[in-house]
Amino acid sequence: MVALQTTMQAWVIRPDRLGDPRDAMRLETIDVPEPGPGEVLVKVMAAGVNYNGVWAAAGLPVSIFRYTGYDFHIAGSDASGVVEAVGPGVTRWKPGDEVVIHCNQSCGECPECNGLDPMACTQQKIWAYETNWGSFAEFCKVQAQQLLPKPPALTWEEAASYGLTYFTAYRMLVDRAQMRAGDNVLVWGAGGGLGSFAVQLCALYGANAIAVVSSDDKIQLCRDLGAVAVIDRRDFALNDPDTGERIFDEVKRFGKAVREAGGGRDSDIVFEHVGAATFATSVFVCKTFGKIVICGATSGFSLDFDVRHLWMRQKTIIGSHFANAYECQRANQLIIEGKIHPVLSRVFPFGECPEPHQMMKENTHVGKMVVLVGASVEGEGRSA
Repeated sequence: MVALQTTMQAWVIRPDRLGDPRDAMRLETIDVPEPGPGEVLVKVMAAGVNYNGVWAAAGLPVSIFRYTGYDFHIAGSDASGVVEAVGPGVTRWKPGDEVVIHCNQSCGECPECNGLDPMACTQQKIWAYETNWGSFAEFCKVQAQQLLPKPPALTWEEAASYGLTYFTAYRMLVDRAQMRAGDNVLVWGAGGGLGSFAVQLCALYGANAIAVVSSDDKIQLCRDLGAVAVIDRRDFALNDPDTGERIFDEVKRFGKAVREAGGGRDSDIVFEHVGAATFATSVFVCKTFGKIVICGATSGFSLDFDVRHLWMRQKTIIGSHFANAYECQRANQLIIEGKIHPVLSRVFPFGECPEPHQMMKENTHVGKMVVLVGASVEGEGRSA
């Protein structure tokens, strides 16, 4: 079945204008894609803003056009919407179904997809970053396995706000780090998209979230989400502002504050996604036999740390990348049951799509930002 509409409005990135999001993203009219075998076309109601849109606009750390093979790119790895059309072989979804979308794509045919973990698939890609046809358009094209039922109690914008960050945090803590009740978990960037879900997951699983924030408005937010303690990162000069070198006395002072916040115990798990600016501190403050789980590096990809703090205390560094469909389904069910809640800070109209991306690049946002696409106003979409 094909879509009734043949063209659509989309925020498009092209190779000749990479840079700041407000310069790289431009509104264009393009053809609506047709879903192939195993694919679904979704009418986008709202789309979530993520840092990979900033990377795509900048062409960093590598140009996304190397992955996609297209001469244009539509970003947007979070969406809520309505199934518009299904491709051949799709049986679990039909036009009219209300859905949210997870962003992992894989081949579905290899042994890794069918027994190990689709995240190990050699063709695994993140939709709308390493592939095209993302959610900052009237329609997006995805694999059928990416669809999840939209939580009935959520608006379109709430349903579009959580997928990439929440499912990533779920895999990091629940499956990769195997968080247990009573664990002390240090959460960097606890007031942002990833961190706000990490704090909630800690509270739900009985772990103690020690939230690290860098602005006043995020302190109360983290307490409201269930953090047992909040540390203001601005109180510690962890890195020299000119050279970037660690100031070890400050790192030790930070470690003491973390220990005091954790009831006299070091952190069992450190939730990392900041990278270069924090990773050495993370390794230092993690307890003996503890775990540092990392899914990204927004402050830089080259990590420099004293490896003695790793091997002498037998700590473990764990890499984690998004989530598989099963993890997404389990995490989504917690949203449906009202046990985890989206943290939505601001909603933008479709015509202002580049602005929240620019805010994210400049770190002037709180929580999660969403762009309305098919939804005309905020508050629409609740069915329960």
